[in-house]
Amino acid sequence: MKAVRMTAVNQPLELHEIPIPDIKDNDVLVRVRAAGICHSDAHYRSGKSPVRPLPMTLGHEVAGVVEETGNQVKKFKSGDCVCLHYLLSCGECTHCRNGNEQFCEQVSMLGHYTDGGYAEFIVVPERICVPLPEEIPFEQGAIMMCSTSTSFHALRKARLKAGETVAIFGIGGLGLSAVQLARIFGALQVYAVDINPAKLQMAGKFGAIPINASENDPVLGIRRLTKERGVDVALELIGLPLTMKQAVQSLAVLGRAVVAGISDKPLEIETYWNLLGKEAEIIGSADHLYTELPTIIEMARRGDLDLSNVVTRTVPLDADVINQVLDELDEYDSDARTVIVP
Repeated sequence: MKAVRMTAVNQPLELHEIPIPDIKDNDVLVRVRAAGICHSDAHYRSGKSPVRPLPMTLGHEVAGVVEETGNQVKKFKSGDCVCLHYLLSCGECTHCRNGNEQFCEQVSMLGHYTDGGYAEFIVVPERICVPLPEEIPFEQGAIMMCSTSTSFHALRKARLKAGETVAIFGIGGLGLSAVQLARIFGALQVYAVDINPAKLQMAGKFGAIPINASENDPVLGIRRLTKERGVDVALELIGLPLTMKQAVQSLAVLGRAVVAGISDKPLEIETYWNLLGKEAEIIGSADHLYTELPTIIEMARRGDLDLSNVVTRTVPLDADVINQVLDELDEYDSDARTVIVP
């Protein structure tokens, strides 16, 4: 089968011909129908987040069709449409038993520590498969496995309540899901912060108030629009020191800033004015939980969550094209979400 693989840090991904992996008793072989290209994949290629072992097939946003099942598989059969939860946890350690499998002592991850979905086929344990309803296209099912679910988990970590206000920094694949999810959670007002007018326009279609950070200081803009109060929740989805700082600065008294964007740079704030004096909180948000996935899939199936405009481009399983998309992500100059369709 064809697979696009990372062979070395800071080097272009390469198209390889490799064997279709064998399945074990509790595994399923999935024919990949869609694999999202996430900003994390650009971080993997650049070495900001180490990938091991190499070579590795990237891709952790995956949806497809069950091709074959192991002897002990009971919930799925050939022909079933599925999405794949990208975390492979043991289910037995303290973190898994407490419902925090992203911190599993033996955790692995598709496209990071084990081969992912930039390929024609992928083998995974049955336990990470999630049924994909026929109403949801594969491309949308794939991105829900990271961009939507990460935003959902971050909003849950924020303890967002109905009637509160939200500022979302970064209106890419995660941000466009976050705008809609915040409204579903009951947010009274959502402010969308970005420097890309097209993304801001799309956020506006989902009911957000756009704030163009390339034209004005977004913190001052949020203060003005909230009559100097600030927002109850700020969600940072970019991973830049500046936007992380702005998210904290935009908070109201008792506000919560949730940082989900990946960065290897420190966050610097004025601790009294931005934190202690408001009793504000800075909350880290990592990944998501398997138990959250059926909820967002049902939201999409019912039409409450519209991802039709979030997938802005599909590309073939072509190394040169995929590397170009990763280059754009490195420069923060990409579409909302690009999806590989093998």
